[in-house]
Amino acid sequence: MRALLVLTLVGAALAAGCGSVFKPQYEYEEELYLALDGSATLNLNASVDSLVALHGVDLPTDPRAWLDRQRVRALFAPPGGDAAVSLSRRDGRRFVHVSVDVDDVRELSRIRPFAWSSYRFDRRDEVLEYRQLVGPSAGRARGNIDWDGTEIIAFRMHLPSEILFHNTGGEIQRGNILEWEQPLIERLKGEPLELQAHIATESILYTTLLLFGATVAAAAVTFGAVVWWVARRGRAADVAELPS
Repeated sequence: MRALLVLTLVGAALAAGCGSVFKPQYEYEEELYLALDGSATLNLNASVDSLVALHGVDLPTDPRAWLDRQRVRALFAPPGGDAAVSLSRRDGRRFVHVSVDVDDVRELSRIRPFAWSSYRFDRRDEVLEYRQLVGPSAGRARGNIDWDGTEIIAFRMHLPSEILFHNTGGEIQRGNILEWEQPLIERLKGEPLELQAHIATESILYTTLLLFGATVAAAAVTFGAVVWWVARRGRAADVAELPS
């Protein structure tokens, strides 16, 4: 029994170790929540090192240096708007987390770190077409950063309606999410990345509520018909029992 327990613990440790080895190291992630009217929220999770290397921003890469939150907010605030900023550490390095709201997804290109992308959002008949072309990075020398070449850049989209087409090369993820990945080394070289998605003009929530409402209405009609039939049978039986 003891030997079996030891083997189980060793197996679990090896599995956890392999999981950490093969788990992608996302140095930079853009996560876009797109609404049917074109408004959007973009959440960014990125190491300070990647922000400096990819966007050329003037931030200290020394993890011991003080990082001014207001300075980061000023980098990402849209014209006439604001950005929510938080900071964290991973593997001894600084990471930045930013959330930006815009009334039109195309306005994101007016924010300096997101200006490497061009955005289009058009309607054709009953289809909404989204296209984002991620262009060259700043390509700034990254200095003495502990990158091993396995780091991944990720772009994700959370979409509000049925996805009719996409070019991720993979499957639609749970929650109606699309994901595009690119090796960090390719992004540093400025290899272009194109994101495309076509969606329906009616939201999944609206369609679900409509279906739910139709189901409830149908059930109510059926229940009413059954009650009417039972009552009618009861009255017929009462009439039949009356003396002539």
